[in-house]
Amino acid sequence: MVVINKAIPIEKIRAIVKDKNGLLLTSDLREYGIPRTYISILEKRGELQRISRGIYSATGYILDEMFAIQARYRAALFSHETAAYLQDLSDRTPLFYSVTVPSGYNATSLKTMGVKVYFVNRKLYKLGSILLKSPHGNDIRAFDLERTVCDVLRSRNQMDIQQVNEVLKRYTRKKEKDLYRLYQYARQFGIQKIVREYIEVLL
Repeated sequence: MVVINKAIPIEKIRAIVKDKNGLLLTSDLREYGIPRTYISILEKRGELQRISRGIYSATGYILDEMFAIQARYRAALFSHETAAYLQDLSDRTPLFYSVTVPSGYNATSLKTMGVKVYFVNRKLYKLGSILLKSPHGNDIRAFDLERTVCDVLRSRNQMDIQQVNEVLKRYTRKKEKDLYRLYQYARQFGIQKIVREYIEVLL
């Protein structure tokens, strides 16, 4: 009976891992009322490996780095170059991940990992935040098209100019673009004139 009882939580964990494309968070166990001891059992069996605090990866899966980063740093929203890639505003596979965090956030460990960190006023931090799929199919938080364009123009001196131009050209060709929303965001960031100068040339 003990073996059967153990098998049920282990099978639940395997199902969670499969659903999340190879990743497991300790918070997932709390949600389903599964004791953390079962993680140790699966680690000893070689089915799970610890990535960082509270994050595990199943052997045989390619690690979803974007999902893992966000699971560890919940305040980090994918932005700029990375959001442009996720939104098909750029073909460039990110060599590093770009995230935005609120002003005052301690991003030392993120920077140590090689993540490019942008800071923004807390009041504007979540403006245009949406859920997107990572390349591995997991839900991650990033910014919508219009916020990405604003971010790219606000940080254009910190980015490759060719990529900036590519993002703007692709945005103006998008059927789902929302120019009203773009100018509303631009107004809140105080970059209306810059946005109009760049966008209206391409329309």
